Amino acid sequence: MPDFAVMHFHNPAHGKAEALGEAFAGTHLARLRQMRGFTGVQRFAVAQTQLMPGAQPWANLTTYEFTLDQPEMHLPALASPLADLRDAGLIASDGTERVYSYGLYSPWKFSTNLDPAQPFSHMMVLLANVTAGQDAEYHQWYDDVHSVEVTNSPGYVGMKRGALLDVPVAPVHYCPGSQLILGAMQTDDLTATFAEFIARANGKSTSGVNWGPRPQSASVARTVHIFASVQGPFAG
Repeated sequence: MPDFAVMHFHNPAHGKAEALGEAFAGTHLARLRQMRGFTGVQRFAVAQTQLMPGAQPWANLTTYEFTLDQPEMHLPALASPLADLRDAGLIASDGTERVYSYGLYSPWKFSTNLDPAQPFSHMMVLLANVTAGQDAEYHQWYDDVHSVEVTNSPGYVGMKRGALLDVPVAPVHYCPGSQLILGAMQTDDLTATFAEFIARANGKSTSGVNWGPRPQSASVARTVHIFASVQGPFAG
């Protein structure tokens, strides 16, 4: 059965960050484990170091994962446990909350950088887009070239991608990214990890490893968000 990811971007209500974490690991997780197809969940907090500093409206990200044969029937049920957090006054009513659902193309693609005994320390999240009419070129570049470049960069260990679903989970808002790219990291020095990432992207790495040019198929209409792990991962 295919896999799906729901990305819940949000801010905790004022003074409720600790209570939100307690509810997440308690009643919220218990409800998730009763949902059809639920396989895992993890909470993240926005990192102070960012690749795109001006585009960070959210303090928290929660990633929910499901394996389902009928996502249109079962995925929208996630709205109810999210509403419980909102009704309890734990999610800020500041208009920034967003919930986006994606169908995943494949499982994690890992490089030899991965330490299987260690959890992910950070997650790079791209809400990205394909240049119109260039889908084949875009996916070939990511599958054969860019996923290899990124996951072999120091501090990066894996990549997983997906496409936006026409299966909304309330509250429903416009999503600016038809493509989801998740870049998993295991690093204790985010600044150094980004410095080498940027050097390779710009062809200036002292390591001698430099990336090829970014193709026209990868639209510049994208946002990049870096989060640090704070709770989980919890399995279904």
